[in-house]
Order: sequence, then C-alpha cells, then structure tokens
Amino acid sequence: MSHQETHGFQTEVKQLLQLMIHSLYSNKEIFLRELVSNAADAADKLRYLALTNDALYEGEGELRVRISTDKDKGTVTIEDNGVGMTRDAVIEHLGTIAKSGTAEFFKNLSGEASKDSQLIGQFGVGFYSAFIVAKKVSVRTRAAGHDADEGVLWESEGEGNFTVETITKASRGTEITLYLRDEEKEFADDWRLRSIITKYSDHISVPVEMFQPGTPEREGEDGEKIPATEGEWQVMNKATALWTRSKSDISDEEYREFYKHISHDFTDPLLWSHNRVEGKQEYTSMLYIPAKAPWDMWNRDRKHGLKLFVQRVFIMDDAEQFMPSYLRFVHGLIDSNDLPLNVSREILQDNQVTKAMRVGITKRVLGMLEKLAKDDADKYQQFWAEFGQVLKEGPAEDFANRERISGLLRFASTHTDSAATTVSLDDYIGRMKEGQDKIYYIVADSYEAAANSPHLELLRKKGIEVLLMSERIDEWLINHLTEYKEKKLHSVTRGDLELGELEDAAEKEAAEKLASESASLVERLKTALADKVADVKVTSRLTDTPACVVAGEGEMSTQMIKLMQAAGQAVPEVKPTFEINPSHPLMAHLDGQQDESLFKDWAELMLQQAQLSEKGSLADPSAFIKLMNQMLLASIK
Repeated sequence: MSHQETHGFQTEVKQLLQLMIHSLYSNKEIFLRELVSNAADAADKLRYLALTNDALYEGEGELRVRISTDKDKGTVTIEDNGVGMTRDAVIEHLGTIAKSGTAEFFKNLSGEASKDSQLIGQFGVGFYSAFIVAKKVSVRTRAAGHDADEGVLWESEGEGNFTVETITKASRGTEITLYLRDEEKEFADDWRLRSIITKYSDHISVPVEMFQPGTPEREGEDGEKIPATEGEWQVMNKATALWTRSKSDISDEEYREFYKHISHDFTDPLLWSHNRVEGKQEYTSMLYIPAKAPWDMWNRDRKHGLKLFVQRVFIMDDAEQFMPSYLRFVHGLIDSNDLPLNVSREILQDNQVTKAMRVGITKRVLGMLEKLAKDDADKYQQFWAEFGQVLKEGPAEDFANRERISGLLRFASTHTDSAATTVSLDDYIGRMKEGQDKIYYIVADSYEAAANSPHLELLRKKGIEVLLMSERIDEWLINHLTEYKEKKLHSVTRGDLELGELEDAAEKEAAEKLASESASLVERLKTALADKVADVKVTSRLTDTPACVVAGEGEMSTQMIKLMQAAGQAVPEVKPTFEINPSHPLMAHLDGQQDESLFKDWAELMLQQAQLSEKGSLADPSAFIKLMNQMLLASIK
C-alpha cells in the first residue's frame, strides 16, 4: 500500500540549495559529475556488501550507471543498479546534510557569488547539485535485498519541502530524474551529455552507459537495402580503475577529475602522486594535496583518511589508519593486495601490513612536499598558507619523521618584513652569524606583538635573526621541537639571553660593570616588588625599553599559560623575573627617587608596563590606569 509523507528540509539544506542555484551558475555541468560519482559509489558499496552476501546481486552482477534524456519532456535520468536506499535512508540522506559543523560553514559565507562558490566546492554538494539545473527532482530507489514493494519515491522542487512515498520497484538501485528548467534544456541534448561524461567520468571504474538509438532500414548509395539496427547501450568511459592504469596512459586532466570525484572538491589539486609498491608489501597509492583547506578542517568530528580498496574492490571511506592526523588534509586511495577482502576497521588498527603501508605512504607525502618546497617555493608557500598549522602537529605526533617535518615548517622572522613571507629552519641556519650556535625565536599573540617585542632589541642591534611565532599551536610545537640539525632552539623571552661567542669580552665586561653599579637599585626593586616577582636582574637584552619580564628556566611560558587557561585547565601562579635596563632614563629617574613610597609606585608602574607588553593584558587593568593617572598628575604639579 502506497504511503506518502511530506517533510521539511533541514534549514541548512534550504540555504545550500539557494546558494548553489545562485553561486554555481558558471559551472552548471558539475551536476552530472556529482550524480554519476554518487551512482558509482553506490555500485562500489554493493560490490563490497556482496562479498559476504552474494544474494544482494539478485541475479544481476554486472554493475553499471546509465544516463538517458528525453528532449521533449526536458528530462535527464541517471540510473544505477547499486546498493540503493531504504525509506529511512532516503529521508536521512536527501533531507539533511549529514555533516557536523554546518553552522560554521554558513557563518563563513560572504554573500559574494564567486567566493561562496569556492566555499561550496570545499563543502561538497553531491546530490543537491541536481537543483543547479532542475526545477524538480524525482528519485526512485530500492535497497538491494529488499522486496520490490519496498521501493521509495522522493520528489522535491528544491524549495521548503519534499515528499516520500512507498512504491513498487522491480530492480534494486537508484534512478534520479531531473526536470530541467527552461533555460537549462541544453542538458537534455544527447551529445551535450556525452561530452560532459567524457570530460568528467572517464576515470570511473563502473561502466557509464548511454543509449545509442537504432537505425531504420534504408537504401544505400548503390541501391541495396541496409537492414535496420537495434538500439543499444554504449559504454562512454574507459570503465577501468584509474589507479590500475599505467601513469604514462593517464593525462593530467584525468588525474584532476579523479581528485574531484573522490574529494567532491570543485578546485584542482595542488599536486598528486601515483605510485605502485612491489616487494614485501604490494599496494598502489594515489595521493592528492588539495589547493584549498576544507572549511571544517579543525572540526574534531570531521572524518579523514584514504579510500581503501582491496584487489580493486572498494572496502571503506576515510580509512584513517593509513595516514597520520597531521596529514589529514591528504585525499586519495590505497589499493592493497595484502589485506583480506573482509578487513574491518578493528582489524586494520592492529594489522602489521597496515602499519607498514602507513609508514610508506607517510614518507611519500613528505617526499611530495619536500620536492614542491625545493622546486617551486611560491607554490609551497600557497600550500603552507592553507595547511601549515596542521603540519605543525607533526613533530609531536611522528617522532620517526620529526627532522623531515621540521624541514618543511615555515615561520615569519626578523629577516622578512611581513607575516606572509616565511623562512625555513634551513634558511635560518644558512644565515646564522659566525659563532652562533642557537636558533632564536619568540612566541607572541600576534605577528605585530612578536616583531615589536622589546626582547628583540639587542638581537636586532647585533643583526641576529629571530623566528617570529604567533599562531596558537606554536608554543605547543616548540615544546616538542627543541632542536634542528644539532642547533638548539632558544626562546628570547626565557631566562638569560645566551649569546655565547656573539658577545665579545668588552660587552661582557660592560654588562658586569653595569650590574655592579646597579646593585642598590636591584635590591630596592626586590624589596618593593617582593610579593610580585621571583627575582630582579640587570639585563643587556634591552636597548630602548626600561624593563621586561621573562620566564625562568624550567618555568611555564606566558603563551603556554594562556593555552592551558583557554583549555579550562588550572594553572599554578608563576611569578616572573623582572629584568631592568639601568641605562634607560626612566630607570635612572627611578634610581634617584628618594621617597620610598613614590619609588614603590614607580616600580609597580614599570612592572605592569612590562607585563602588559609581554602578555597583552593585565589581571587588573583599572588599577594600572589608576596608578598611571596618579603618576601623570604628580608629574605636572
């Protein structure tokens, strides 16, 4: 008995439909690529399920996708004999966007068609792309292994709702009919569709067929009758798994279209690698580095990983066991001859073959990036701008490849003039001063805060390069990246500034003399600030600033404290070391202050000023302003 229901679209679906219709007008033909890709995926999934239940084939084991048109009615139909859908699956998959973080996606939309088109491409639209050209979409489907009377008819005009009705469908699989808008009738042309299939779907391993009409009986040039021919379904694509073909037989365009097929990204990949491994393990990998980061790359629930095939049979999407988390931006597939066809995620987790393949694939991706960095610095900078923060997770996650990953990292530095221009650790080492044995760096809240930090004053004066780190992950990274090529990384905001051979005997002698002459000032400051600082010292790191605060050796840095507080973790109170520059006029004024009450106020002001410069904020900013106003009023009386 037929049972029809009307459902409202999920709010996000309504928004996405409107965006696609208005933003993707310049690339309408992608609807066919998306629908054919989905149909091919349905065939792959049935092939996998049938490994353990051959009855799902229902006596028809030849999987295929068929496309037909009706010019008079203005329709295009894409039909597959794949896994099909149940009623519940239809409502779930065609009425909602089953992705986490959709609210964040829509928040990022700008309202500008060209920019939103790129973002939609990164989001992936799949089935909904049908509404780019269709005023109405009808889906007839039945899940493999279910009775004929458990078919489902889904229909919608892409507005606020859709209907779902139980129907009888003799064959398994899904049939999607698009009722084209009047201005999109070009897509009902048989030859137009053939050209799109050739362009976008040649790489798909399932045969994509179109009907070739027969010819009536006719008379030849010599007067002889030519018999009529029957129409037949013709295969329009090579229907061979792309990765099984020789690299020399595959065009760059085919590689690009295959990437779009597996990633549902509209943009071309940045680079790719197609490789066959033989020997102890046998597998083929096809790996892609995207040009743009997915909109939800930082979403914890986002799935990542490679498509897994075993002996050309699709097994699963998002097999994360073959790719470390810090390379989660990589798309691609792996086809293994060494894994069982019934392999599960649980078996993959502890499988030695899986671990060996993971090692090999990880090295291949790092090799791809190393080659890109060497051969095309501008293109690598494009990659770094999109995925650099993810790659920074690598040194902590992958100890075996720490040195290689570190060589791929990029940072702003005092050698460059903007945050967008970065240097590698090898660049830095190549420019190190004679006698320099450390890589100096600073971590701050922003590029501007790092570049203008008073901690850099002496180093700038000496022409010593400092790496400027300002991303949230940098402090965490630096706890795991303590040295590179036997050069220790040293924070210019921590402990004593160790310049080693970069400081000559005369400078050391002058620093010692200044410290000796300022001993009484240091003692007075220790007394005045006893409950607020761990120690007071004379420093040579400052040239233009009266004072700064630093973290002692082994103590938690300012940035690490902020990270832990942002994560909701309790942080023990850490008193800073207060370093002063006695040569600065303000410090000379402070030293000459005889009124101890006024001296304490000045000391407090200098300390809070230094803390504000280091942290970017104060625990009690109103008290600081009150004290500063008090000092200003005293100075004008």
